[in-house]
Amino acid sequence: MHGYTDKQLEILGDAILAYSADRLKLDPVPLDQPHTLAELEAAAGGTITAEGIGGLKALELFGETLAPACISTDHPRYLSFIPCAPTEAAAMFDLVVGASSIYGGSWLEGAGAVYAENQALRWIADLVGLPAEAGGVFVPGGTIGNLSALVAARHTARAKAARAGVTGPGGRPWRVAATHGAHSSIQSACDVMDAEFIGVEVDDNMRLTGAELRKVLEENGPDTFFAVVATSGTTNFGIVDDLASVAEVCREFGIWFHVDGAYGGAGLAAESVRHLYEGIEHCDSFIVDPHKWLFAPFDCCALLYRDPALARAAHTQHASYLDVLTDAPDWNPTDYSVGLTRRARGLPFWFSLATHGTSAYSAAVERTLEVTRFAAAEIARRDHLEVVREPDLSVVVFRRLGWSAGQYQEWSDRLLAEEFAFVVPTSHAGETLTRFAIVNPRTSEDDIVAILDTMA
Repeated sequence: MHGYTDKQLEILGDAILAYSADRLKLDPVPLDQPHTLAELEAAAGGTITAEGIGGLKALELFGETLAPACISTDHPRYLSFIPCAPTEAAAMFDLVVGASSIYGGSWLEGAGAVYAENQALRWIADLVGLPAEAGGVFVPGGTIGNLSALVAARHTARAKAARAGVTGPGGRPWRVAATHGAHSSIQSACDVMDAEFIGVEVDDNMRLTGAELRKVLEENGPDTFFAVVATSGTTNFGIVDDLASVAEVCREFGIWFHVDGAYGGAGLAAESVRHLYEGIEHCDSFIVDPHKWLFAPFDCCALLYRDPALARAAHTQHASYLDVLTDAPDWNPTDYSVGLTRRARGLPFWFSLATHGTSAYSAAVERTLEVTRFAAAEIARRDHLEVVREPDLSVVVFRRLGWSAGQYQEWSDRLLAEEFAFVVPTSHAGETLTRFAIVNPRTSEDDIVAILDTMA
C-alpha cells in the first residue's frame, strides 16, 4: 500500500514485534473475558475509515480494547472445550510464515515449505504406524480433515465398484458408520456430502467396538457403506474406541477405516497410553490437530492417508491454468484435501518440532496426563465430587453432587468474571456435568486444586 514511508514502516514493525515479544513473555497470560457488542462499540467505535487510523493507533486499539475481550486459550486454567497452548517457538514462527508470503499449495511455488511440512507429517505417520508411502497435508482443522478423508473414501469405494461392474446401491455407497459420540464434524461432513450417518451403539465402556459395528453393517447392508469412523479421543470424554476390533471388521468387509484423532491422537506420543491405540496402524486415513495437544498455534490439522494416490484421485482440481501443476510428478498439498488456496500452516508446528525435538513433545504430553491423573484422584478424594468415567487420556468429566444445571452455569460464569479460570458445563445422558480438558503443560496440580476448591 502507498502512503507509508520506510521510517514509518520500521516504527510500526518494531511496535508489532515488541507487542508480540511482550505477549510471549507473559507467564501466566491474562485469562481475559468476552465483552458485549455494546461494550465493544462504546470502547472501540468504528475502526474502518476512508483515511485509515494508522498502524500504531490500530495496534493500540487491539492491545488495549480488542485483545482483552478474547479469552486466552493458552491460559493454564483454560480447561474448556479443547484448549490451544502453542510453544513460544511455534508462535514466533507463525510471524515468519505470515511475513514470508508463502503459498503452500504446490511444490512449484513452495517446495521448501512443503518439504518441511512433510517432515512433520512423517513423524505423525510413524507414531500411527503407517507405511513409508503414507502422506497427506495440513488443513485448517478437524472438520475439513474429516470431510476430506470421507470424500476420498467415497471416491475410492465408488471407483472400486465401477471397475468391478457393480451397479445399484453397491455401486454408489452412501453411508458412514460411527458412534453418536463421534465428533459433530462427522455428521456435518455427511450433511455436506449428502451421505447418511448411521449410528453404532457403544459398549459398556462407551467405546465403538467391532462387534457392534458388525451388527450395523449387516443390518443395513455392508455394500451401502463407504467409510467407518472411529475416534481416538472423543472430545467430551477423551475415549479411545476399540480400534483393533473395528479395523478387523473394516478389513473383512472392505470398508475404508478412518480414525478421528483431532484431539486425542497426540496421545500416541506418550508411552503410558500408547497401548490404547492398538489397531490404529490399520487405518486408511487419520487426522490429528497439532493446535490441540501438540502445542501448535491455530489453525493446524494433520491429515494422513495410507495410500495418498487414492486421495489425489479424489481431490485434484483440473483447470487449464493448473496444468503445469497437475501434469508434474511433484507433491502438491492441495491434491489431498478439499480446497485449493492454502497457507503453509504446518510450518509453525514443524519449527517447534525441529527446535525442541520429539522427546520433548512426548515429555510434555506425559506431563498433561500426569496432571489429569492427579485431577481424577483429587476429585475422587472429595466427598461432594464424583468422576463420571475414569479418563483414558487428558479429559476428566465429573459432577458436583447436588448441583442443578443453573448452579453449574453460575459457578462457571463467576470463575470467568473473576478471570480465575474458564471451565464450562457439559452434559451426558441428560445430566449437566463439567469437565477438565488438560492439554497445556503449564497447567499444574495447584491449578486443579484451586479450581476444585471453588466447588465446596
